[in-house]
Amino acid sequence: MTKPPDSPPAKKIKSAFSRRGFIKGAGLAGGALSTGLLEKPAEAAKAAGNAVGPDAVSISLKINGKAVPVTVEPRTTLLDAFRNQIGHTGAKRVCDRGTCGACTSIIDGKAVYSCTTLAIDAQGKNIETIEGFTSDTKMHPVSAAFVNHDGQQCGYCTPGFVVAAKNFLDRHPNPTMQDVEKGLGGNLCRCGTYVGVREAVLQAAKNMKGGNRG
Repeated sequence: MTKPPDSPPAKKIKSAFSRRGFIKGAGLAGGALSTGLLEKPAEAAKAAGNAVGPDAVSISLKINGKAVPVTVEPRTTLLDAFRNQIGHTGAKRVCDRGTCGACTSIIDGKAVYSCTTLAIDAQGKNIETIEGFTSDTKMHPVSAAFVNHDGQQCGYCTPGFVVAAKNFLDRHPNPTMQDVEKGLGGNLCRCGTYVGVREAVLQAAKNMKGGNRG
């Protein structure tokens, strides 16, 4: 029996991929990318010199019964206008996402988050802030009830709660404890003084029914 001739040794197929090649390619790509990143800011800066954006405009806001002129950019929120340009610092910036209620104000009888309301959109509307609740000689019954029932600890959320409570009682003058809990669900207290807040609102409801609405 004849032995078949030896088959020629199989050629070793060289892989097109290697770790060294990958690292080398990644290094080249990274160098090219970094070079591009270094060049682009200069190009962007040059282009920005010719860019034209929206300018600030003069508007008038009716706040606590008074016309207040203010110059704002179209992107300016009502909260920023209050705090940075008008000097009303009662509304607080906490979450800045329309969640906690510390910046609550009242626009045309509705409680709103000032941090998500554009100042330019509030033109021609009646705006109420915590600054308009108390005069030099008289405290609003809601504010007084918050003091009497210790409805605050750090006090940061308190203005928003007082504004929201006043708006709630204007629409629901005879609330139950459950009504108050639900009605103020849009305001958060990081100190956890909810019991005092709810008792304060119930007490304010009684006082306001007696004619002491402030």
